Amino acid sequence: MSSAREQRTVGRRRRPSGEPPPLPRSLGTSGHVLVLLTLALGAIVILALGHVTVGAWFDRRNTSILRALAVVRAGRLTSIVLWINRFLASRATVGILRLATLVALIGFRRWRHLLAFLVSVVALEAGVYELSIFVAVARPVGVRILGSWSGFSFPSAPVAALTVTLVAMACGLLPAGHPRSRGMWVAGASIALFAASRLYLALDNPTDVIGAVILGVTIPVVAFRLVAPNNVFPVTYRRGRTAHLDVGGQRGDAIRAAVHDQLGMTVLDVRPVGLEGSGGSTPLRLSVTTGGDTPPRAVFAKLYATNHVRADRWYKLGRTILYGALEDESPFQTVRRFVEYEDYTLLLLRHHGVAVPEPFGIVEITPEREFLIVMEFFEGAREISDADVDESVIEEGLMLIRRLWDAGVAHRDIKPANLMVRDGKVLLIDVFFVQVRPSPWRQAVDLANMMLVLALGSDAERVYRAARRFFTDDEIAEAFAATRGVATPTQLRIATKRDGRDLPRRFRALAPEREPVGIQRWSARRVSLSLGACVTALVVIALVAANWRVVL
Repeated sequence: MSSAREQRTVGRRRRPSGEPPPLPRSLGTSGHVLVLLTLALGAIVILALGHVTVGAWFDRRNTSILRALAVVRAGRLTSIVLWINRFLASRATVGILRLATLVALIGFRRWRHLLAFLVSVVALEAGVYELSIFVAVARPVGVRILGSWSGFSFPSAPVAALTVTLVAMACGLLPAGHPRSRGMWVAGASIALFAASRLYLALDNPTDVIGAVILGVTIPVVAFRLVAPNNVFPVTYRRGRTAHLDVGGQRGDAIRAAVHDQLGMTVLDVRPVGLEGSGGSTPLRLSVTTGGDTPPRAVFAKLYATNHVRADRWYKLGRTILYGALEDESPFQTVRRFVEYEDYTLLLLRHHGVAVPEPFGIVEITPEREFLIVMEFFEGAREISDADVDESVIEEGLMLIRRLWDAGVAHRDIKPANLMVRDGKVLLIDVFFVQVRPSPWRQAVDLANMMLVLALGSDAERVYRAARRFFTDDEIAEAFAATRGVATPTQLRIATKRDGRDLPRRFRALAPEREPVGIQRWSARRVSLSLGACVTALVVIALVAANWRVVL
Protein backbone atom coordinates (compact mmCIF):
# COMPACT_ATOMS: atom_id res chain seq x y z
CA MET A 1 0.00 0.00 0.00
CA SER A 2 2.78 2.45 0.93
CA SER A 3 4.70 1.80 -2.31
CA ALA A 4 1.58 2.45 -4.38
CA ARG A 5 0.98 5.69 -2.53
CA GLU A 6 4.57 6.78 -3.09
CA GLN A 7 4.25 5.98 -6.79
CA ARG A 8 1.13 8.12 -7.09
CA THR A 9 2.76 11.12 -5.44
CA VAL A 10 6.07 11.04 -7.37
CA GLY A 11 6.89 14.53 -8.63
CA ARG A 12 4.10 16.23 -6.72
CA ARG A 13 4.80 19.18 -4.50
CA ARG A 14 2.55 20.96 -2.03
CA ARG A 15 2.78 24.75 -2.21
CA PRO A 16 3.90 26.01 1.23
CA SER A 17 1.89 28.67 3.03
CA GLY A 18 2.85 32.16 1.89
CA GLU A 19 4.30 31.07 -1.47
CA PRO A 20 2.57 32.77 -4.41
CA PRO A 21 0.45 30.61 -6.76
CA PRO A 22 1.71 29.66 -10.25
CA LEU A 23 -0.02 32.67 -11.82
CA PRO A 24 -0.42 35.30 -9.08
CA ARG A 25 -2.85 38.16 -9.43
CA SER A 26 -0.96 41.44 -9.08
CA LEU A 27 -1.16 45.12 -9.92
CA GLY A 28 2.42 44.95 -11.17
CA THR A 29 5.31 47.20 -10.27
CA SER A 30 3.93 50.25 -12.08
CA GLY A 31 0.52 49.74 -10.48
CA HIS A 32 1.98 49.66 -6.99
CA VAL A 33 4.10 52.75 -7.72
CA LEU A 34 1.04 54.65 -8.92
CA VAL A 35 -0.96 53.64 -5.85
CA LEU A 36 1.89 54.82 -3.61
CA LEU A 37 2.04 58.14 -5.48
CA THR A 38 -1.70 58.58 -5.01
CA LEU A 39 -1.39 57.85 -1.29
CA ALA A 40 1.49 60.30 -1.08
CA LEU A 41 -0.63 62.91 -2.85
CA GLY A 42 -3.41 62.37 -0.35
CA ALA A 43 -1.00 62.69 2.55
CA ILE A 44 0.39 65.97 1.18
CA VAL A 45 -3.12 67.36 0.69
CA ILE A 46 -4.07 66.48 4.27
CA LEU A 47 -0.83 68.03 5.55
CA ALA A 48 -1.41 71.22 3.55
CA LEU A 49 -4.97 71.49 4.84
CA GLY A 50 -3.92 70.94 8.45
CA HIS A 51 -0.93 73.29 8.48
CA VAL A 52 -1.19 76.78 7.05
CA THR A 53 2.59 77.03 6.79
CA VAL A 54 2.80 74.02 4.48
CA GLY A 55 0.02 75.36 2.28
CA ALA A 56 1.70 78.75 2.05
CA TRP A 57 4.99 77.09 1.05
CA PHE A 58 3.30 75.31 -1.87
CA ASP A 59 1.63 78.57 -2.93
CA ARG A 60 4.99 80.35 -3.05
CA ARG A 61 6.62 77.57 -5.06
CA ASN A 62 3.71 77.53 -7.55
CA THR A 63 3.90 81.27 -8.04
CA SER A 64 7.67 81.31 -8.55
CA ILE A 65 7.45 78.63 -11.27
CA LEU A 66 4.63 80.41 -13.12
CA ARG A 67 6.51 83.73 -12.98
CA ALA A 68 9.52 82.06 -14.57
CA LEU A 69 7.35 80.70 -17.37
CA ALA A 70 5.71 84.09 -17.93
CA VAL A 71 9.10 85.55 -18.83
CA VAL A 72 9.33 83.43 -22.02
CA ARG A 73 5.92 84.44 -23.35
CA ALA A 74 5.90 85.73 -26.93
CA GLY A 75 3.09 86.82 -29.22
CA ARG A 76 3.37 84.04 -31.82
CA LEU A 77 4.03 81.35 -29.22
CA THR A 78 1.14 82.54 -27.07
CA SER A 79 -1.28 82.23 -30.01
CA ILE A 80 -0.21 78.63 -30.61
CA VAL A 81 -0.47 77.73 -26.93
CA LEU A 82 -3.94 79.31 -26.67
CA TRP A 83 -5.10 77.17 -29.61
CA ILE A 84 -3.64 74.00 -28.05
CA ASN A 85 -5.41 74.75 -24.78
CA ARG A 86 -8.75 75.50 -26.44
CA PHE A 87 -8.59 72.26 -28.44
CA LEU A 88 -7.44 69.87 -25.71
CA ALA A 89 -9.43 71.47 -22.88
CA SER A 90 -12.66 71.37 -24.88
CA ARG A 91 -15.36 69.08 -23.49
CA ALA A 92 -16.23 68.30 -27.10
CA THR A 93 -12.73 66.88 -27.75
CA VAL A 94 -12.83 64.73 -24.62
CA GLY A 95 -16.42 63.75 -25.38
CA ILE A 96 -15.57 62.59 -28.91
CA LEU A 97 -12.67 60.49 -27.61
CA ARG A 98 -14.82 58.90 -24.92
CA LEU A 99 -17.75 58.25 -27.23
CA ALA A 100 -15.48 56.70 -29.87
CA THR A 101 -13.95 54.44 -27.21
CA LEU A 102 -17.39 53.34 -26.01
CA VAL A 103 -18.49 52.53 -29.56
CA ALA A 104 -15.28 50.59 -30.26
CA LEU A 105 -15.49 48.55 -27.05
CA ILE A 106 -19.14 47.74 -27.68
CA GLY A 107 -18.41 46.88 -31.31
CA PHE A 108 -15.65 44.44 -30.31
CA ARG A 109 -17.81 43.16 -27.40
CA ARG A 110 -15.13 43.84 -24.80
CA TRP A 111 -17.58 44.18 -21.94
CA ARG A 112 -14.99 43.93 -19.17
CA HIS A 113 -12.89 46.66 -20.76
CA LEU A 114 -16.02 48.73 -21.23
CA LEU A 115 -16.81 48.39 -17.53
CA ALA A 116 -13.24 49.33 -16.58
CA PHE A 117 -13.38 52.37 -18.88
CA LEU A 118 -16.66 53.59 -17.38
CA VAL A 119 -15.41 52.99 -13.83
CA SER A 120 -12.25 54.98 -14.60
CA VAL A 121 -14.11 57.99 -16.00
CA VAL A 122 -16.79 58.08 -13.30
CA ALA A 123 -14.29 57.60 -10.46
CA LEU A 124 -12.00 60.34 -11.82
CA GLU A 125 -14.81 62.86 -12.28
CA ALA A 126 -16.16 62.14 -8.80
CA GLY A 127 -12.68 62.32 -7.23
CA VAL A 128 -11.82 65.64 -8.90
CA TYR A 129 -15.14 67.12 -7.81
CA GLU A 130 -14.69 66.05 -4.18
CA LEU A 131 -11.11 67.34 -4.01
CA SER A 132 -12.02 70.67 -5.60
CA ILE A 133 -14.57 71.27 -2.83
CA PHE A 134 -12.18 70.73 0.07
CA VAL A 135 -8.87 71.96 -1.36
CA ALA A 136 -8.35 75.65 -2.16
CA VAL A 137 -5.14 76.61 -3.96
CA ALA A 138 -4.29 80.28 -4.43
CA ARG A 139 -4.05 81.71 -7.93
CA PRO A 140 -0.64 83.12 -8.80
CA VAL A 141 0.10 86.65 -7.65
CA GLY A 142 1.74 89.00 -10.13
CA VAL A 143 1.24 86.66 -13.13
CA ARG A 144 -1.28 87.52 -15.83
CA ILE A 145 -3.68 84.68 -16.57
CA LEU A 146 -4.19 84.24 -20.33
CA GLY A 147 -7.44 82.71 -21.40
CA SER A 148 -10.43 81.90 -19.24
CA TRP A 149 -10.98 79.52 -16.37
CA SER A 150 -13.80 78.70 -13.98
CA GLY A 151 -14.25 76.56 -10.91
CA PHE A 152 -11.59 75.41 -8.49
CA SER A 153 -7.95 74.89 -9.26
CA PHE A 154 -6.82 71.68 -7.52
CA PRO A 155 -6.62 69.26 -9.20
CA SER A 156 -6.80 70.59 -12.75
CA ALA A 157 -10.10 69.25 -14.08
CA PRO A 158 -9.24 69.61 -17.81
CA VAL A 159 -5.85 67.88 -17.39
CA ALA A 160 -7.41 65.08 -15.30
CA ALA A 161 -10.22 64.54 -17.85
CA LEU A 162 -7.83 64.30 -20.81
CA THR A 163 -5.36 62.10 -18.91
CA VAL A 164 -7.90 59.51 -17.75
CA THR A 165 -9.44 59.39 -21.24
CA LEU A 166 -6.16 58.83 -23.11
CA VAL A 167 -4.75 56.31 -20.61
CA ALA A 168 -8.03 54.35 -20.49
CA MET A 169 -8.17 54.32 -24.30
CA ALA A 170 -4.66 52.84 -24.45
CA CYS A 171 -5.52 50.18 -21.86
CA GLY A 172 -8.82 49.23 -23.47
CA LEU A 173 -8.04 49.42 -27.19
CA LEU A 174 -4.34 48.60 -27.65
CA PRO A 175 -2.83 45.10 -27.28
CA ALA A 176 -0.24 44.69 -24.53
CA GLY A 177 3.37 45.03 -25.60
CA HIS A 178 4.76 47.41 -28.19
CA PRO A 179 1.36 48.75 -29.41
CA ARG A 180 0.27 49.73 -25.91
CA SER A 181 3.71 51.09 -25.02
CA ARG A 182 3.67 53.31 -28.10
CA GLY A 183 0.14 54.38 -27.30
CA MET A 184 1.16 55.30 -23.76
CA TRP A 185 4.07 57.38 -25.11
CA VAL A 186 1.72 59.24 -27.45
CA ALA A 187 -0.74 59.78 -24.60
CA GLY A 188 2.08 60.97 -22.34
CA ALA A 189 3.34 63.42 -24.95
CA SER A 190 -0.16 64.81 -25.47
CA ILE A 191 -0.73 65.19 -21.73
CA ALA A 192 2.69 66.84 -21.25
CA LEU A 193 1.97 69.30 -24.08
CA PHE A 194 -1.43 70.13 -22.63
CA ALA A 195 -0.07 70.50 -19.10
CA ALA A 196 2.72 72.77 -20.34
CA SER A 197 0.18 74.95 -22.13
CA ARG A 198 -1.88 75.28 -18.95
CA LEU A 199 1.21 76.34 -16.98
CA TYR A 200 2.35 78.73 -19.72
CA LEU A 201 -1.03 80.46 -19.64
CA ALA A 202 -1.09 80.38 -15.80
CA LEU A 203 -4.46 78.64 -15.90
CA ASP A 204 -3.21 75.96 -13.48
CA ASN A 205 -0.57 75.71 -10.80
CA PRO A 206 2.14 73.03 -11.05
CA THR A 207 0.62 71.19 -8.09
CA ASP A 208 -2.77 71.24 -9.85
CA VAL A 209 -1.29 69.58 -12.92
CA ILE A 210 0.75 67.02 -10.94
CA GLY A 211 -2.26 66.01 -8.88
CA ALA A 212 -4.44 65.68 -11.99
CA VAL A 213 -1.88 63.52 -13.82
CA ILE A 214 -1.37 61.21 -10.83
CA LEU A 215 -5.12 60.64 -10.49
CA GLY A 216 -5.70 60.44 -14.24
CA VAL A 217 -3.07 57.71 -14.67
CA THR A 218 -3.56 55.73 -11.45
CA ILE A 219 -7.34 55.29 -11.64
CA PRO A 220 -7.52 53.67 -15.13
CA VAL A 221 -4.38 51.57 -14.66
CA VAL A 222 -5.67 50.11 -11.38
CA ALA A 223 -9.21 49.73 -12.75
CA PHE A 224 -8.10 47.80 -15.83
CA ARG A 225 -5.70 45.57 -13.90
CA LEU A 226 -8.40 44.67 -11.38
CA VAL A 227 -11.48 44.52 -13.63
CA ALA A 228 -9.90 43.37 -16.91
CA PRO A 229 -6.36 42.04 -16.23
CA ASN A 230 -4.46 41.45 -19.44
CA ASN A 231 -3.57 37.82 -18.64
CA VAL A 232 -7.29 36.99 -18.39
CA PHE A 233 -8.86 39.48 -20.82
CA PRO A 234 -6.14 40.29 -23.38
CA VAL A 235 -6.84 42.94 -25.98
CA THR A 236 -6.50 41.18 -29.31
CA TYR A 237 -7.84 41.69 -32.81
CA ARG A 238 -7.23 38.17 -34.09
CA ARG A 239 -10.23 36.06 -34.89
CA GLY A 240 -11.46 33.75 -32.19
CA ARG A 241 -13.75 33.63 -29.23
CA THR A 242 -13.13 35.78 -26.17
CA ALA A 243 -13.56 32.64 -24.06
CA HIS A 244 -10.24 31.30 -25.34
CA LEU A 245 -7.34 32.47 -23.19
CA ASP A 246 -3.77 32.90 -24.36
CA VAL A 247 -1.73 29.96 -23.04
CA GLY A 248 1.67 31.28 -23.97
CA GLY A 249 4.08 33.41 -21.99
CA GLN A 250 3.47 33.73 -18.26
CA ARG A 251 0.29 31.65 -18.26
CA GLY A 252 1.95 28.84 -20.20
CA ASP A 253 4.80 28.73 -17.69
CA ALA A 254 2.27 28.73 -14.85
CA ILE A 255 0.38 25.77 -16.38
CA ARG A 256 3.59 23.76 -16.68
CA ALA A 257 4.62 24.48 -13.10
CA ALA A 258 1.16 23.86 -11.64
CA VAL A 259 0.59 20.53 -13.46
CA HIS A 260 4.03 19.32 -12.38
CA ASP A 261 3.57 20.29 -8.72
CA GLN A 262 -0.08 19.24 -8.32
CA LEU A 263 -0.37 16.16 -10.58
CA GLY A 264 3.24 15.02 -10.85
CA MET A 265 3.26 15.32 -14.66
CA THR A 266 5.99 17.10 -16.59
CA VAL A 267 4.40 19.14 -19.37
CA LEU A 268 6.42 19.08 -22.58
CA ASP A 269 3.99 21.02 -24.77
CA VAL A 270 0.79 23.06 -24.38
CA ARG A 271 -1.36 23.43 -27.45
CA PRO A 272 -4.97 24.66 -27.93
CA VAL A 273 -7.22 22.12 -29.61
CA GLY A 274 -10.83 22.13 -30.81
CA LEU A 275 -11.32 25.86 -30.30
CA GLU A 276 -13.99 26.09 -33.00
CA GLY A 277 -16.29 23.76 -31.07
CA SER A 278 -15.78 25.27 -27.63
CA GLY A 279 -17.16 28.54 -26.29
CA GLY A 280 -17.18 28.04 -22.52
CA SER A 281 -13.53 27.21 -21.82
CA THR A 282 -10.07 26.99 -23.37
CA PRO A 283 -9.50 23.35 -24.46
CA LEU A 284 -5.88 22.22 -24.49
CA ARG A 285 -3.82 19.22 -25.56
CA LEU A 286 -0.91 18.65 -23.19
CA SER A 287 2.04 16.44 -24.00
CA VAL A 288 3.19 15.04 -20.64
CA THR A 289 5.48 12.50 -19.07
CA THR A 290 5.51 11.13 -15.54
CA GLY A 291 9.30 10.89 -15.36
CA GLY A 292 11.81 8.08 -15.69
CA ASP A 293 11.62 6.09 -18.92
CA THR A 294 7.90 6.76 -19.31
CA PRO A 295 7.23 7.80 -22.93
CA PRO A 296 5.36 11.09 -23.53
CA ARG A 297 1.62 10.86 -23.91
CA ALA A 298 -1.20 13.28 -24.62
CA VAL A 299 -3.79 14.39 -22.06
CA PHE A 300 -6.73 16.72 -22.51
CA ALA A 301 -7.27 19.77 -20.31
CA LYS A 302 -9.82 22.56 -20.03
CA LEU A 303 -8.81 25.93 -18.66
CA TYR A 304 -11.52 27.83 -16.81
CA ALA A 305 -11.28 31.44 -15.62
CA THR A 306 -13.54 34.04 -14.02
CA ASN A 307 -14.66 35.32 -17.44
CA HIS A 308 -16.20 31.88 -18.10
CA VAL A 309 -18.19 32.16 -14.85
CA ARG A 310 -19.50 35.57 -15.84
CA ALA A 311 -20.27 34.40 -19.38
CA ASP A 312 -22.23 31.47 -17.94
CA ARG A 313 -24.14 33.84 -15.70
CA TRP A 314 -25.06 36.19 -18.55
CA TYR A 315 -25.90 33.28 -20.86
CA LYS A 316 -28.36 31.82 -18.39
CA LEU A 317 -29.82 35.23 -17.62
CA GLY A 318 -30.40 35.77 -21.33
CA ARG A 319 -32.06 32.38 -21.69
CA THR A 320 -34.38 33.20 -18.80
CA ILE A 321 -35.42 36.46 -20.47
CA LEU A 322 -35.91 34.85 -23.90
CA TYR A 323 -37.50 31.54 -22.94
CA GLY A 324 -38.24 31.44 -19.23
CA ALA A 325 -37.29 28.60 -16.88
CA LEU A 326 -36.85 25.73 -19.34
CA GLU A 327 -34.93 23.81 -16.69
CA ASP A 328 -32.56 24.39 -13.79
CA GLU A 329 -30.57 27.38 -15.07
CA SER A 330 -28.90 28.34 -11.80
CA PRO A 331 -25.53 29.94 -12.63
CA PHE A 332 -22.23 28.89 -11.09
CA GLN A 333 -20.76 31.38 -8.63
CA THR A 334 -17.04 30.52 -8.76
CA VAL A 335 -14.49 28.92 -11.08
CA ARG A 336 -13.81 26.30 -8.42
CA ARG A 337 -17.42 25.10 -8.72
CA PHE A 338 -16.95 24.82 -12.50
CA VAL A 339 -14.11 22.33 -12.27
CA GLU A 340 -15.52 20.51 -9.24
CA TYR A 341 -18.78 19.91 -11.08
CA GLU A 342 -17.14 18.66 -14.27
CA ASP A 343 -14.86 16.35 -12.29
CA TYR A 344 -17.93 14.98 -10.50
CA THR A 345 -19.90 14.42 -13.72
CA LEU A 346 -16.98 12.55 -15.31
CA LEU A 347 -16.83 10.19 -12.33
CA LEU A 348 -20.63 9.80 -12.29
CA LEU A 349 -20.91 8.93 -15.97
CA ARG A 350 -17.99 6.48 -15.84
CA HIS A 351 -19.72 4.82 -12.87
CA HIS A 352 -22.80 4.27 -15.05
CA GLY A 353 -20.82 2.80 -17.95
CA VAL A 354 -20.83 5.86 -20.22
CA ALA A 355 -17.64 6.16 -22.30
CA VAL A 356 -16.20 9.49 -21.12
CA PRO A 357 -12.57 10.54 -20.47
CA GLU A 358 -10.92 9.39 -17.24
CA PRO A 359 -10.35 12.43 -14.98
CA PHE A 360 -6.76 12.88 -13.73
CA GLY A 361 -7.28 15.80 -11.38
CA ILE A 362 -7.89 19.51 -10.84
CA VAL A 363 -5.04 22.03 -11.06
CA GLU A 364 -5.12 25.45 -9.42
CA ILE A 365 -3.50 28.17 -11.55
CA THR A 366 -4.68 31.27 -9.66
CA PRO A 367 -6.77 30.82 -6.48
CA GLU A 368 -10.47 31.44 -7.16
CA ARG A 369 -9.66 32.81 -10.63
CA GLU A 370 -8.17 30.11 -12.89
CA PHE A 371 -8.34 26.32 -12.68
CA LEU A 372 -7.41 23.51 -15.05
CA ILE A 373 -9.13 20.12 -15.18
CA VAL A 374 -7.00 17.37 -16.71
CA MET A 375 -8.43 14.19 -18.19
CA GLU A 376 -7.78 11.41 -20.67
CA PHE A 377 -7.17 12.36 -24.29
CA PHE A 378 -8.93 10.04 -26.74
CA GLU A 379 -5.90 9.36 -28.93
CA GLY A 380 -6.80 8.12 -32.39
CA ALA A 381 -10.47 9.13 -32.08
CA ARG A 382 -12.22 11.19 -34.74
CA GLU A 383 -15.19 13.50 -34.55
CA ILE A 384 -18.31 11.60 -35.55
CA SER A 385 -18.87 13.91 -38.53
CA ASP A 386 -15.55 12.66 -39.95
CA ALA A 387 -16.15 8.97 -39.16
CA ASP A 388 -18.01 6.21 -40.99
CA VAL A 389 -21.44 6.03 -39.33
CA ASP A 390 -22.37 2.38 -39.80
CA GLU A 391 -24.89 0.21 -37.94
CA SER A 392 -22.56 -0.38 -34.99
CA VAL A 393 -21.90 3.36 -34.54
CA ILE A 394 -25.62 4.11 -34.74
CA GLU A 395 -26.33 1.47 -32.10
CA GLU A 396 -23.48 2.78 -29.90
CA GLY A 397 -24.81 6.34 -30.07
CA LEU A 398 -28.37 5.35 -29.18
CA MET A 399 -27.18 3.05 -26.39
CA LEU A 400 -25.25 6.01 -24.96
CA ILE A 401 -28.48 8.03 -24.67
CA ARG A 402 -30.22 5.02 -23.14
CA ARG A 403 -27.53 4.82 -20.45
CA LEU A 404 -27.92 8.54 -19.74
CA TRP A 405 -31.67 8.09 -19.33
CA ASP A 406 -31.23 5.07 -17.06
CA ALA A 407 -28.70 7.00 -14.94
CA GLY A 408 -31.09 9.92 -14.59
CA VAL A 409 -28.82 12.48 -16.28
CA ALA A 410 -28.83 14.56 -19.45
CA HIS A 411 -25.81 15.72 -21.44
CA ARG A 412 -27.55 18.88 -22.73
CA ASP A 413 -25.03 19.51 -25.51
CA ILE A 414 -25.20 16.58 -27.93
CA LYS A 415 -23.53 17.72 -31.16
CA PRO A 416 -20.87 16.37 -33.55
CA ALA A 417 -18.00 18.16 -31.75
CA ASN A 418 -18.81 16.30 -28.52
CA LEU A 419 -19.08 12.81 -30.03
CA MET A 420 -15.90 10.95 -30.97
CA VAL A 421 -15.55 7.55 -32.67
CA ARG A 422 -12.66 5.15 -32.12
CA ASP A 423 -12.66 1.53 -33.24
CA GLY A 424 -16.42 1.67 -33.81
CA LYS A 425 -17.11 2.89 -30.26
CA VAL A 426 -18.84 6.23 -29.61
CA LEU A 427 -17.10 8.32 -26.97
CA LEU A 428 -18.69 11.28 -25.20
CA ILE A 429 -16.72 14.42 -24.30
CA ASP A 430 -17.40 17.86 -22.78
CA VAL A 431 -19.66 16.84 -19.91
CA PHE A 432 -19.72 20.26 -18.26
CA PHE A 433 -23.42 20.84 -19.07
CA VAL A 434 -24.52 17.46 -17.68
CA GLN A 435 -27.57 17.77 -15.46
CA VAL A 436 -28.61 15.32 -12.75
CA ARG A 437 -32.32 14.49 -12.61
CA PRO A 438 -33.18 16.68 -15.60
CA SER A 439 -36.63 17.53 -16.86
CA PRO A 440 -38.27 15.03 -19.24
CA TRP A 441 -38.07 17.75 -21.89
CA ARG A 442 -34.27 17.87 -21.62
CA GLN A 443 -33.93 14.06 -21.83
CA ALA A 444 -36.14 14.02 -24.92
CA VAL A 445 -34.01 16.73 -26.53
CA ASP A 446 -30.84 14.66 -25.97
CA LEU A 447 -32.42 11.75 -27.86
CA ALA A 448 -33.51 13.90 -30.80
CA ASN A 449 -30.11 15.59 -31.09
CA MET A 450 -28.32 12.24 -31.07
CA MET A 451 -30.61 10.89 -33.79
CA LEU A 452 -29.96 14.00 -35.90
CA VAL A 453 -26.18 13.63 -35.49
CA LEU A 454 -26.33 9.98 -36.53
CA ALA A 455 -28.63 10.74 -39.47
CA LEU A 456 -26.19 13.33 -40.82
CA GLY A 457 -23.73 10.49 -41.47
CA SER A 458 -26.34 7.96 -42.64
CA ASP A 459 -30.10 8.42 -43.16
CA ALA A 460 -33.19 8.98 -41.03
CA GLU A 461 -34.80 5.60 -41.77
CA ARG A 462 -31.80 3.58 -40.56
CA VAL A 463 -31.48 5.66 -37.40
CA TYR A 464 -35.21 5.42 -36.67
CA ARG A 465 -35.25 1.64 -37.04
CA ALA A 466 -32.29 1.32 -34.68
CA ALA A 467 -33.84 3.75 -32.18
CA ARG A 468 -36.95 1.58 -31.85
CA ARG A 469 -34.78 -1.13 -30.28
CA PHE A 470 -33.99 1.19 -27.33
CA PHE A 471 -36.94 3.61 -27.21
CA THR A 472 -40.67 3.45 -27.86
CA ASP A 473 -42.37 5.21 -30.75
CA ASP A 474 -44.00 7.62 -28.31
CA GLU A 475 -40.63 8.52 -26.77
CA ILE A 476 -39.17 9.23 -30.20
CA ALA A 477 -42.23 11.31 -31.13
CA GLU A 478 -41.85 13.27 -27.87
CA ALA A 479 -38.17 13.89 -28.64
CA PHE A 480 -38.86 15.58 -31.98
CA ALA A 481 -41.89 17.40 -30.63
CA ALA A 482 -39.59 18.96 -28.04
CA THR A 483 -36.66 19.76 -30.33
CA ARG A 484 -37.04 23.17 -31.91
CA GLY A 485 -34.83 26.27 -32.09
CA VAL A 486 -32.88 26.77 -28.88
CA ALA A 487 -33.09 23.06 -28.04
CA THR A 488 -30.58 22.23 -30.81
CA PRO A 489 -26.91 23.24 -30.36
CA THR A 490 -25.70 25.82 -32.88
CA GLN A 491 -23.20 23.47 -34.57
CA LEU A 492 -25.83 20.78 -35.07
CA ARG A 493 -28.41 23.29 -36.27
CA ILE A 494 -26.00 24.64 -38.91
CA ALA A 495 -24.98 21.14 -40.03
CA THR A 496 -28.64 20.10 -40.37
CA LYS A 497 -29.44 23.11 -42.54
CA ARG A 498 -26.42 22.46 -44.75
CA ASP A 499 -27.43 18.82 -45.17
CA GLY A 500 -30.55 19.89 -47.06
CA ARG A 501 -32.65 16.77 -46.30
CA ASP A 502 -34.76 18.44 -43.56
CA LEU A 503 -34.02 15.58 -41.15
CA PRO A 504 -36.22 16.88 -38.29
CA ARG A 505 -39.30 16.85 -40.55
CA ARG A 506 -38.36 13.37 -41.84
CA PHE A 507 -38.14 11.99 -38.30
CA ARG A 508 -41.46 13.60 -37.36
CA ALA A 509 -43.04 11.93 -40.37
CA LEU A 510 -41.70 8.51 -39.31
CA ALA A 511 -42.82 8.91 -35.66
CA PRO A 512 -46.40 8.99 -34.41
CA GLU A 513 -48.04 12.41 -34.61
CA ARG A 514 -47.40 14.57 -31.52
CA GLU A 515 -48.22 18.19 -30.70
CA PRO A 516 -45.09 20.39 -30.42
CA VAL A 517 -43.83 20.86 -26.87
CA GLY A 518 -43.77 24.57 -26.00
CA ILE A 519 -40.49 26.02 -24.82
CA GLN A 520 -41.78 29.40 -23.62
CA ARG A 521 -42.24 29.52 -19.84
CA TRP A 522 -43.59 32.68 -18.19
CA SER A 523 -42.95 33.61 -14.58
CA ALA A 524 -42.75 36.68 -12.35
CA ARG A 525 -38.94 36.44 -12.43
CA ARG A 526 -38.85 36.43 -16.23
CA VAL A 527 -41.13 39.47 -16.41
CA SER A 528 -39.10 41.42 -13.83
CA LEU A 529 -35.80 40.57 -15.55
CA SER A 530 -37.19 41.60 -18.93
CA LEU A 531 -38.40 44.94 -17.54
CA GLY A 532 -35.06 45.51 -15.83
CA ALA A 533 -33.19 44.83 -19.09
CA CYS A 534 -35.41 47.31 -20.96
CA VAL A 535 -34.93 50.02 -18.33
CA THR A 536 -31.15 49.50 -18.37
CA ALA A 537 -31.06 49.75 -22.17
CA LEU A 538 -33.07 52.98 -22.06
CA VAL A 539 -30.72 54.48 -19.45
CA VAL A 540 -27.65 53.61 -21.54
CA ILE A 541 -29.26 55.11 -24.65
CA ALA A 542 -30.10 58.27 -22.69
CA LEU A 543 -26.53 58.60 -21.42
CA VAL A 544 -25.06 58.12 -24.91
CA ALA A 545 -27.52 60.68 -26.32
CA ALA A 546 -26.58 63.18 -23.60
CA ASN A 547 -22.87 62.80 -24.36
CA TRP A 548 -23.57 63.09 -28.07
CA ARG A 549 -25.33 66.43 -27.51
CA VAL A 550 -22.29 67.65 -25.57
CA VAL A 551 -20.01 66.61 -28.45
CA LEU A 552 -22.17 68.39 -31.03
